[in-house]
Amino acid sequence: MIIGVPKEIKDKEYRVAITPAGIDILRKAGHKVIIEKNAGIGSGIHDEESKKAGAEIVDTAQEIFKRVDMIVKVKEPLQQEYPLLRKNQILFTYLHLAPVPELTKTLMKSEIVAIAYETVELPDGSLPILTPMSEVAGKIAVQVGAYYLMKAHGGRGVLLGAVPGVEKGKVVIIGGGAVGTNAAKVALGLGAEVIIINRSIERLRYLDDIFGNKIQTLASNSYNIEKAVTEADLVIGAVLITGAKAPHLITRDMVSKMKRGSVIVDVSIDQGGCVETIRPTSHSDPIYEVDGVIHYGVTNMPGAVPRTSTFALTNATLPYVVKLANLGLDALKQDTALAKGVNVFKGRVAYKAVAEAMGNEFTPLESLL
Repeated sequence: MIIGVPKEIKDKEYRVAITPAGIDILRKAGHKVIIEKNAGIGSGIHDEESKKAGAEIVDTAQEIFKRVDMIVKVKEPLQQEYPLLRKNQILFTYLHLAPVPELTKTLMKSEIVAIAYETVELPDGSLPILTPMSEVAGKIAVQVGAYYLMKAHGGRGVLLGAVPGVEKGKVVIIGGGAVGTNAAKVALGLGAEVIIINRSIERLRYLDDIFGNKIQTLASNSYNIEKAVTEADLVIGAVLITGAKAPHLITRDMVSKMKRGSVIVDVSIDQGGCVETIRPTSHSDPIYEVDGVIHYGVTNMPGAVPRTSTFALTNATLPYVVKLANLGLDALKQDTALAKGVNVFKGRVAYKAVAEAMGNEFTPLESLL
């Protein structure tokens, strides 16, 4: 199979979808890898390294999309890439389709096979490709929040860890999954007071076990959420319903009651966000204010630390890339986790949560293979 890796074009997205080690493994398995010039430069991977591992370097994304059987990316195609998508081509990348109807319609129209990293799901419900980037984003969320809490950057002027004799900053994390857990680790490391809110009591028991009495846990309901966020200095949105649009757990009214100069970092923005007042932003223009509350809604947070993120991501994606390269669409029959990654299959929406968000007909993948 011919596998293509274009350079990412999303704002300040420096990750790349393959490393020299991945190129070497695919080449030894009998496959060809084509990479766009300078695709890995932002992650510290130079073209010469990729060539040495066996890749062909080409000048344009257009050539890659035209020649290859499978496109492997990091982020979803943007509008300028829409015309490049080809019928029956495999696209393997983060998609986050539920809040993006235009992209979903484009993928359907192009009749490609679109497999989303974020919905590849193991039998135990874990998300092997989403998890490493959730870990990165959770840790970045606290760093970003601490930065914008500084008065010079528009915040309340609160140091999360404080100093003896002064009240600590309060961090409220909505969601106790991979994002929330990693956010809590960093917030605790900075010395903040940390509250995690989650709907699963079993998950809260687990978090209580691993963090001991260092954090406070609360069951998720509107009363607890409102009380916590209105007292918070930093709120981190870490809500995930796999493949579906995130529910608005923090309402417009709750935001209006928050402290002026407090900060919201909504990591769930890729799925629409769990804060009613959040909207997608970029690394170039990351924040805005509503009622004096700073909102951060960057949709590719891990792109800010591309060296770490690229290697963490490709560690997770490579086994699936190899399986798709070796078996083609038969890989979907043999690997149930990978099959759950299929969101759009040759014109049909094959992931139920995406179909429901779009108001489209859902077609089970088994009937399409």
